[in-house]
Order: sequence, then C-alpha cells, then structure tokens
Amino acid sequence: MTVKIYTRKGDDGTTGLWYGGRVPKSDARPEAYGSVDEAASALGLCRIAARDANNTELYDDILRIQNELFVAGAELATAPEAAQRLEPGVSKVTPAMVERLESDIDRYMDRVDLPPKFVIPGGTELSARLDVARAAVRRAERRVAALKDDHELADETVLTYLNRLSDALFAMARFADEPDPELFEGRR
Repeated sequence: MTVKIYTRKGDDGTTGLWYGGRVPKSDARPEAYGSVDEAASALGLCRIAARDANNTELYDDILRIQNELFVAGAELATAPEAAQRLEPGVSKVTPAMVERLESDIDRYMDRVDLPPKFVIPGGTELSARLDVARAAVRRAERRVAALKDDHELADETVLTYLNRLSDALFAMARFADEPDPELFEGRR
C-alpha cells in the first residue's frame, strides 16, 4: 500500500495549523516554523559531519537539539488560542530545555580559547556546518521575534530557547574548530 503524502489542501496557498485553522503560507507563523525546520535540516548535515569526525559528544547533542526543534516547530505551528493544548517537552518548549542549552554552552566554552576578534567560519568542515546552522537559527529567532511583536506568541520561552540555541551552536562550532593535537604534531 502506498501512502500518499499530498492532500491538495495547500494548493490554494494556505496551510493548516496544528489544532486547527488555516493561514496563508506566507503568514508570519509558517515563516517562523519553516525557519525552525530549515535549522533542523542544517543540523542534520552537522550531525553527519560529527559522525564522520567520530565526535559522539557533538553528534548526541545535535540529535537532541534536532528533536527539540521539532518541539519548537509544533509550538509555533499552533495558534495562540490553542496553546493550552500543547504538552511541555513534547509540543511546547520548556525552561528546562533552555537551561540544558546553557549547560551545553558552558561545557563547550570551558574547553575552547576564543580568538580576540571575530571568528571566520570554516576552521573545519564540522565547525563551518555548525555556523551555517547557527545562522539559520538566528533567522528563525528573527521570525519568532516578529510573532512576539505582533502579539502572536502565547509563550516567549520558545524565543528564549532559539536565542540560547544560537549561542550553543556558536560554542559547539568553536569546539569543533579546535585542532586535534595528535594531527598537528610535527607540522610546526
């Protein structure tokens, strides 16, 4: 049996929200959760690069974050009037998720030395991919901030989460920039 993934309902330029309602695909809400989806996809490339670099710590953290972005996407795909139906940690971002990111930031930053100026992405393939994902998260954050400005955000925790996530991805990218001393011995 073939499962058809098309419904034809969006052929008119609208999309359905979780828990009901339809909005134009160009509406601020689909822009916000679409940007979150882009960030999760960019993180998929990061996760594969972490796997290829045999970095299970980054791999596991990235996979967890991808799952959390699905939570954020579900929350953003829900109209504010249906927000009471969301389940914390499943379809609603929680303060504990933000705190976990803060712990991640501290854990990674404790192990890197930042240069005194701006960091140019591309120290390693993995760090460059993490910086691309960070930029995608920043775009998502701007889209969610627009929802907040329009009073279309039932809870601001998702905005805080995205802000913290971009910092976490910066920290992870800097960690991925750190050269393995064994690879560089004898090359000086």
